[in-house]
Amino acid sequence: MRNSLAICICLFFLFPMGMQAQVQNVIVEKYYISDANDATDTINGRVLPAGSITYRIYIELKPGCKLRKIYGDANHALKIMSTDTFYNNTDRPNAYFGYLINHLWFSSNPTLALDSWLTLGLGAKYYSGIIKPKDTDGSSIVAGLGGLLVNNDPNAGIPLTSADGFVNDTVTLGTWLDDGFKNLSNVDTSIFGSVYLGTSFISNSAYLQQNSGVDGGIGNKVLVAQLTTRGELTFELNIEVIDTNGYIIKYVANGDTLLADEKISPFLKYPPVCGCTDANYLEFSQGYGCLNQDSCKTLVVFGCMDPLACNYNSSANYNIQSLCCYPGLCNDRDLAIVCPDLTQKRIELYPNPANEEMTLEVSSEQNENINYFIYDSFGRLMMEKSNSVKKGVSQLKIDVSNLKTGVYMVRLSKDGTSEGRMFMKY
Repeated sequence: MRNSLAICICLFFLFPMGMQAQVQNVIVEKYYISDANDATDTINGRVLPAGSITYRIYIELKPGCKLRKIYGDANHALKIMSTDTFYNNTDRPNAYFGYLINHLWFSSNPTLALDSWLTLGLGAKYYSGIIKPKDTDGSSIVAGLGGLLVNNDPNAGIPLTSADGFVNDTVTLGTWLDDGFKNLSNVDTSIFGSVYLGTSFISNSAYLQQNSGVDGGIGNKVLVAQLTTRGELTFELNIEVIDTNGYIIKYVANGDTLLADEKISPFLKYPPVCGCTDANYLEFSQGYGCLNQDSCKTLVVFGCMDPLACNYNSSANYNIQSLCCYPGLCNDRDLAIVCPDLTQKRIELYPNPANEEMTLEVSSEQNENINYFIYDSFGRLMMEKSNSVKKGVSQLKIDVSNLKTGVYMVRLSKDGTSEGRMFMKY
């Protein structure tokens, strides 16, 4: 039995970063910007003010996932708001959602193509909505009549005369359900109908649901709304996603009240709240939807912050209790493996955190061969290398570019002994 100054259990630790979520992004596309010519259309429709922007909202999902529902509930309201009114054409009978619109109606009423509506995937009957840069089959919208829909403002990207954001889709879907938009006469009295001109839709009960779920094709970007307004747009969306195993997962925009079966996604709130999204800093939060580099101020230093431990680290600012080692017997365990910080330091590792490459610096008393191993936070072997080192200090370059974001350990083995260092890949 081997006596020692310490008894310790040093477990790997996974910092909460970069977890693969089903919701990977929300894309707000400027689909069209109306001009004075568009405002002249007063036939069979409500006047479209010049300067109105038509936005298309896409939810980008992990490949293989499907979008099942967009909703509001008691804890998470569905919110779509603007500082000005939303546009809706009055000539859209009984087609209050995007998936119900007849694509042929656009030929006689072009500005109908700019209406405000919710949907799941489809921009019209038998047509999926896709972002314009991915639309390679041209445009089927009849534009040009009276100068309508021909504005080529570069702020709206590709003109509608070149790409209309529709692609033929004849996939048969399951049951559609909706609630909270129509009155007892089955008339949509929300901002998505033709009878009410308003600036906001806020509901704790409304939903649109496709039981089978809808995917977004290549890239899996699923269209959920088209919104036209001259004001500043804001929204908070809550959704249900069918993951690759068939399970339903709820994602919400606001985490003030988060139930056990719900996850917060910072992408579902627009404009997104920016902050520190770099997990190498203490200020990191998964609640931010975009990076504000000035918010990242304090680099994370992992270590044992218990002053009673043998390996107390006064410079650490993020405590990992499982790394702490306390006086006692080690019960035949090799301290160089379970508590490398207590052994003679013959290796250094930098930079830490690392992104593409790091240097393993090895001190040796003779020319010899060494082996080093890299383990992930679950103890799985990710890399194994053999090298020759010379007497003195040798510097070995380690390519970590293929490792996922997380915490790892590199362990050096030579002369029957081991020594390890933890590092972070970002």
